[in-house]
Amino acid sequence: MPSPARSRLRLPRGRAADAALASGLFLVVGLGTLRSLIGDREEPWAVTAANWVLIAVACGALYFSSRRPVAAASVAALATAVYYVTSAYDGPLLLAVVVALFLVAAAGRLHAAAVIAALCLIGTALGTFRGNGDVNQVALFMLTGWFVAMITLGGLRHSHLVRARENEERAAAQERLRIARELHDVVGHHLSLINVQSTAALRRLTKDPAAGAEQAAEALGAVKEASREALRELRATLGVLREAGEAAPTAPAPGLDRIGELTDAAGAAGLAVTVHRTGHTGPLPVEADLAAYRIVQESLTNVARHARAARADIHLDGDGDRLTVTVTDDGRGPAAGPARTGPPGSGITGMRERARALGGDLTAGPAPGGGFTVRATLPLARTTATEGPRR
Repeated sequence: MPSPARSRLRLPRGRAADAALASGLFLVVGLGTLRSLIGDREEPWAVTAANWVLIAVACGALYFSSRRPVAAASVAALATAVYYVTSAYDGPLLLAVVVALFLVAAAGRLHAAAVIAALCLIGTALGTFRGNGDVNQVALFMLTGWFVAMITLGGLRHSHLVRARENEERAAAQERLRIARELHDVVGHHLSLINVQSTAALRRLTKDPAAGAEQAAEALGAVKEASREALRELRATLGVLREAGEAAPTAPAPGLDRIGELTDAAGAAGLAVTVHRTGHTGPLPVEADLAAYRIVQESLTNVARHARAARADIHLDGDGDRLTVTVTDDGRGPAAGPARTGPPGSGITGMRERARALGGDLTAGPAPGGGFTVRATLPLARTTATEGPRR
């Protein structure tokens, strides 16, 4: 059974929309000009046939309005001008010019629309002043108002489309930044643990192959678990890049309910981690829960990679309106020498961006008694977007 979304009437787009516009306008103008084909004759049939060709040209020009709006409007205006000069039957062909002016302005060509409108008004005014009884000064004034209104509406339409395009580009850039932060946190955390464990295993095997075999096996087991978790989180993160029609990822976004996995992984790397919870720390809005988890994850990654610490303390303090996440270690800082190669990381910058994206803040620096402290404050304002089910 088709879904309601698919059963809705879909408006034509692209060239189909251009064809529908030209055909619909020709139908309207044709109905308004039928009296040239029936009733008493006011002009020869040859002239009537030529004027119907002009009607078809003026309306058919709008088929090219999306690709060549100025050219289409110029052709429509010229055909309309010739029609009104040669035809003894007034019809609503002026609608073609009105619609064409709107389309030119909607394409962002306001100056071109103004020039075409001015030329049409000048030609009409010259005919009025030479004694044309079909268009008086009042009608000329009303025609000017129509042209101005359509150009204004077209300009507003163009501005709306430009703003919508800018919003889409801004949203796409923000989504790319969010995915980049997710990938940095996932890859950086797990690969750092893999690096620490594999380095420890190699050191033990090199120093004493017989005695260090058991400890090396434990380290390699931790490497296996870290790589498995990294692959799982990468699949979940990259799931947002799936093609249309593919199934959405079913794994929930990680949150503080999985903080035990982080402490266990850090413990396997030789870091003793203690978690302290005070106040209201859950359940949390999805965005805040994910940000808190990633901040703790990145902080422990930095401790394992750079701090030469033996222990770390995680403090989670919530009061219902905001959550404060504090990670403190007793490390002595990076080891001396060229141990680290490559460009500097962006972990603290990424954590700070996560906090600011939610309206919070993050500070990081040396602790008064030694070590390093990362403290993030995350607002817990609950909105419709944040209270939705986890994906």
